[in-house]
Amino acid sequence: MTDLPTIVPPPSRRGFLAGLGIAAVGLSFTSLSGCGKGGETGAKAKTLNFYNWDTYIGETTLADFKAASGIDVNMSLFATNDELFAKLRAGNQGYDVIVPTNDFVQRMVAADMLMPLDHAKIPNFKNVAPEFQDVQFDPGRKHSMPYTWLVMGIGYRKSKMDGVPDSWKWVFDSDKYKGRIALLSEAGDMVRLAMKYLGKPMNTADDASLKQVEQLLIKQKPNVAVFHQDNGQDLLLAGDVDICIEYNGDIAQVMREDKDIDFVVPKEGSQISSDCLSIPKGAPNPDLAHEFINYLLDAKAGAEISKTIQFPTPNAAAKALMDDAYKNNPVIFPTNLANSEYAQYSSEDLSRKYEELFTRVRAS
Repeated sequence: MTDLPTIVPPPSRRGFLAGLGIAAVGLSFTSLSGCGKGGETGAKAKTLNFYNWDTYIGETTLADFKAASGIDVNMSLFATNDELFAKLRAGNQGYDVIVPTNDFVQRMVAADMLMPLDHAKIPNFKNVAPEFQDVQFDPGRKHSMPYTWLVMGIGYRKSKMDGVPDSWKWVFDSDKYKGRIALLSEAGDMVRLAMKYLGKPMNTADDASLKQVEQLLIKQKPNVAVFHQDNGQDLLLAGDVDICIEYNGDIAQVMREDKDIDFVVPKEGSQISSDCLSIPKGAPNPDLAHEFINYLLDAKAGAEISKTIQFPTPNAAAKALMDDAYKNNPVIFPTNLANSEYAQYSSEDLSRKYEELFTRVRAS
């Protein structure tokens, strides 16, 4: 077998990019702006380069930041942490602020790829909830500020399911929805979730357990329609698949449009993550980067972001401004997380094993 084809969802993405006001904030999804011009040398730079996930900013956030600061934001998009890491490992091409997930914060710190943050330039850190201010993956928040927290689960179309898919078995070990299943394309996430299904420690490096995961995924591959690029919600909305692995906030976004879509955290437990704001080594505009991060941690700016992206916010001041429909949404804030845990970076050796395992799965 060869790798599965890519299913491309409708390109409009619900008018999201139009709502950002591209002309007003200088958005770009190709080349970076202001690279190779000496950064902040001399006059204050007027463009900041932001490397972010798709649909992961408030509808007016970048325009509001420009109105407040006079700074354009040139936003480029990546689809996986693997892509982010590979691009930055080859050398910073001009990015000022990036959004790595917690285990990749650890990995990038170990590889000396992130700048230490100056907390004196981020006074809005005070808005962050206490439980997110000092974390195991970045003690003292030396290299990252919290942007969101999130949990992986199963998004599904209710009218196509024979019950609630409350186990990873539905996507990892069943042919019932053959050709209608979408799995993730990020190696570490897939391995860790399969470990959960098999009853193994999620972050284990045990070779025998890794072999079991590989065999499980190879067996399931003929039933899979696509390994998606963090767009499972779009595939569900378009009717290309009926069940997928996806983050809670991504599914919450499309649930506002389609009441036949729902989300569940499987009973075996899942992976909790925290996406963070960091400054990569070699950032051309580090002072602007601190200014932008501080703005994103503002209460009103944080609430605007949460209103749009529908992910749980670690910003207590922003959450206080949100309505009850957000604060009490069981998809955004799942309660059945007793068996869930954070992904952890262990070593480059284990990361390489994940990537090689998943390459073999996709090539099978």
